Amino acid sequence: MGGRAAHRARLEEETAVNSAGEDRLARRLGTGDAVVIGLSSMVGAGVFAAFAPAAAAAGSGLLLGLAVAGLVAWCNATASAQLAAQYPTSGGTYVYGRERLGPWPGFLAGWSFVIGKTASCAAMALTFAAYAAPPGWERPFAALAVLALAAVNYAGVTRTAALARAVVAVVVVVLLLAVGVGAGTAGGGGQQLVPGDLSWSGVLQSAGLLFFAFAGYARVATLGEEVRDPERAIPRAILAALGLALVLYALVAGMLLLALGPERLAASTAPVAEAVAGTWLAPLARVAAALAALGALLALLAGIGRTSLAMARNGDLPRWLSAVHPRFRVPHRAEVVLAVVVAVLVLLVDLREAIGFSSFGVLLYYTVANAAALTQPPERRRFPRALQVLGVAGCLALVATLPVTAVVGGAVVLVAGAAYRAVVQRSRPGQEGRGRRVTRR
Repeated sequence: MGGRAAHRARLEEETAVNSAGEDRLARRLGTGDAVVIGLSSMVGAGVFAAFAPAAAAAGSGLLLGLAVAGLVAWCNATASAQLAAQYPTSGGTYVYGRERLGPWPGFLAGWSFVIGKTASCAAMALTFAAYAAPPGWERPFAALAVLALAAVNYAGVTRTAALARAVVAVVVVVLLLAVGVGAGTAGGGGQQLVPGDLSWSGVLQSAGLLFFAFAGYARVATLGEEVRDPERAIPRAILAALGLALVLYALVAGMLLLALGPERLAASTAPVAEAVAGTWLAPLARVAAALAALGALLALLAGIGRTSLAMARNGDLPRWLSAVHPRFRVPHRAEVVLAVVVAVLVLLVDLREAIGFSSFGVLLYYTVANAAALTQPPERRRFPRALQVLGVAGCLALVATLPVTAVVGGAVVLVAGAAYRAVVQRSRPGQEGRGRRVTRR
């Protein structure tokens, strides 16, 4: 009897270990994969969705707005890189906020990310359809794109990285060609690049809108549980993706100002395609725009799914969303729910004007990231504290300059989410912080 009992005990222990292992994601991504996922997240959003509204706000001060957005993004990137090296798990700033600041800041960061990026998913799907769909079929095409890319993510993160690599290669090549062709055919001269009568409030508002274009650089941090050698790879990938995107943005923004001028750029719905209209590159520019939107949508779906997984593990979202597929090692329930929500949104609502709302959520998300990085001890620090102080101040300043509707709408959603969590926590006394232990090392 003793031998049989010992054997049963070993079997139960092995089953427990295997069950625990099934809740972990596989580390299959290298540094190059992580850079590509982050870069593909930014290129689609920045070049094909944010420059026109930013030009409407800043006019000829667009490049100044881009510089401000890039500076704030760089501060945020250093905070995310530093935190991701210490906490290489899924969830990004949601996890960092919980670990460094407590459950409530972590929840607000995660909620801001999920809601804002869900709107971004819909915007990217509609952007793709605007370039690729026959007239009148934009919404069905957008919904089909969401479901198709959700299926790619469902099949495993290595497939996500492979597709992202192909998309970003095509898009970057076409954009570089567009910079040469568009600048070569421009008739306005260099005066278009010189700011005229500046409105600094407009410049700051354009920076807030352009921040939407930089938000993908830390997408790799939300995939931290799936990156090999995360302590080295994640910081390198975040900073490399941001640096490459900033150079590309500056080239494209300069070309657009030269080719179209601030007024035409502000009114354009497809500025890159319009800048090379009438040339051999025009059809390729439209194809690249569609591919860029798909690349951004692909990475967004992956990032939101991982943040939802982390929140569900801690009870901040329904716990059944924390399931990991036994074969594909992805948070399959979270990804299915997200795909359905986004598909419904693109069928019912026009979210192309949701850039301001998304920027509101993402800027608050990175405010928490900078505040969390400020609490890290000296042995965990990779960058000066001054960068995190500047990051907090910059994020809050850009939030204040966003359109009033974006700020009010974002605040309402945040309050609603906080109220939901308060009700859930009250109904489950003693559950606060359960799941991942909160530490302030």
